[in-house]
Amino acid sequence: MIVRTLDEITDTEADIKTPNWRSKRIVLAKEKVGFSVHETTLYAGTVNDFWYANHIEAVFVVEGEGEITNKATGETHQLKPGSLYLLNDYDKHQVRPKTEMRTVCVFNPPVTGREVHDENGVYPLVVEED
Repeated sequence: MIVRTLDEITDTEADIKTPNWRSKRIVLAKEKVGFSVHETTLYAGTVNDFWYANHIEAVFVVEGEGEITNKATGETHQLKPGSLYLLNDYDKHQVRPKTEMRTVCVFNPPVTGREVHDENGVYPLVVEED
């Protein structure tokens, strides 16, 4: 059994900070459970272009409001507490928080924590060594 708190992750190497968002990686590939879990906070007024070409991601909005646009179709959805979006087709998307948004994200395959978004917003597929 693994039990963690966000306080244990804050300001460690599992706490990734950028100008647009902050992601606390709670469960990573090293746990070998087939997925990773992150608490990600997106900052109000930012524009975030993402494309997880190697991962499926589910995002549950806990706090805040914003919108997500599917960049392939142009379809836009409003996000608020209780909303979930699932990027089940490696969707290129843009997230625009109106207020600070706190989310819980699940990735499959799991991320290692060493990934960095490239110029297209893509995480490379990085695997844990056995």
